[in-house]
Amino acid sequence: MSDIKYDIKSVVVRLVTDKPVRKTPYQVKGVIMKALPDEPIVPLINGSYRDQFLYPRVQVKILNEQIYMVGISEGVDPILSIVDKLGTMDFGNITFDVLGADVEEENDRFMPTNRMLRYKFLTPWIALNEANLLKYKQLFGDERLKFLTRLLSHNIVFLAREMGLELDTKIYTQLHLESFYPKIVDDGQMGAFEGDFQTNFMLPNFLGVGNCITKGYGVFFSHFNPSDFSFNISELKDKSSPQVADKPPEEWKIEGVDPEDVPKSHRRTEPTKKKSSPKKKPDKPNYNKITKKKNRSSSGTSNEPNYNALKYHNRKH
Repeated sequence: MSDIKYDIKSVVVRLVTDKPVRKTPYQVKGVIMKALPDEPIVPLINGSYRDQFLYPRVQVKILNEQIYMVGISEGVDPILSIVDKLGTMDFGNITFDVLGADVEEENDRFMPTNRMLRYKFLTPWIALNEANLLKYKQLFGDERLKFLTRLLSHNIVFLAREMGLELDTKIYTQLHLESFYPKIVDDGQMGAFEGDFQTNFMLPNFLGVGNCITKGYGVFFSHFNPSDFSFNISELKDKSSPQVADKPPEEWKIEGVDPEDVPKSHRRTEPTKKKSSPKKKPDKPNYNKITKKKNRSSSGTSNEPNYNALKYHNRKH
């Protein structure tokens, strides 16, 4: 296995604001769509390209009360095109002044490598969807670790395929979790974990893997140079530096995941038709029951627009 470079562009933009940002990624995207409705970034964050791009090309994160916009491949230029246009961000109940932006562009951070690179999850990795959660609960001990490690390798293979890479090597992953008891999220339908991992695939910082990426889950960051959020290329080239990357263990060729064994994701070309359900007979009115209208103009009600509404997000990952 050799380090073959692929020209996959990526960008990380950290917005510098006058106040800490305590909002959700959906709320930030809603503000961007309202303020810049004609920009090419809009269909990349409102779900219009959900069937075309199974992996979101533009991702918004809130980390340490700061806004991060992360783009890969087709998402890079649309992000760069709005950086200078975000003078203020009006959330209705609060307005943020954008004082500047830290921009980091790369085009050589997405490829298989002959080293084991270290990453840490900055937000919980939602590894288990509803079906996998049921399977996971039936496993014990090392079986759970193997199951999750394989899922993470599948996540990486999926991401590589989405970027058009034809992998000719196995993906090997080592997973280190704080606990094997999943944190149940999304109304009890999914399971999340915290920890770090190593893999023989180089990934751009601040991307997300797993489920609910657009909600900000599964964000990872490399251990290479956390002081300035960048890889140290000289250390990567120095094979004698164990602090940066390790050689894959001898068993990686046996335990690694062959990309050919990972099921391919299918894009939906036509919208599925909803099955018609039998009409229910209307309930007889109960004239003895007195209903009271809720007073929605209470003093505690916020005037903040609902940027989680359907009109701002047609579909989500």
